[in-house]
Amino acid sequence: QVQLVESGGGLVQAGGSLRLSCAASGSISSLNAMGWYRQAPGKQRELVATIGSIAFTNYADSVKGRFTISRDNAKNTVYLQMNSLKPEDTAVYYCNYRRSSAYGPPYDYWGQGTQVTVSS
Repeated sequence: QVQLVESGGGLVQAGGSLRLSCAASGSISSLNAMGWYRQAPGKQRELVATIGSIAFTNYADSVKGRFTISRDNAKNTVYLQMNSLKPEDTAVYYCNYRRSSAYGPPYDYWGQGTQVTVSS
């Protein structure tokens, strides 16, 4: 089992910054990818950024150049540095841990979510 605990959300003015953290515990491997997703009211959950075992990163077009994902494998923690925040970034942000398997499809673990609100 894997447990994910997010922190760092809050209320910020447009143009401001926030840093989200996600601490993973349980059966964790640095070989598996971690990432951040978000869900705004009335919308589907969408990918924000992911980071692989060798620090390969992937970002949604809407956050490229503004957000940076990183991970500390020694601490089993993934971070999301969010700069130049916009009101449209307002959402609940979820941490994700994707367990890959050679025998079947990957399995996703999710945190409880942390609210990010950007005021205009």
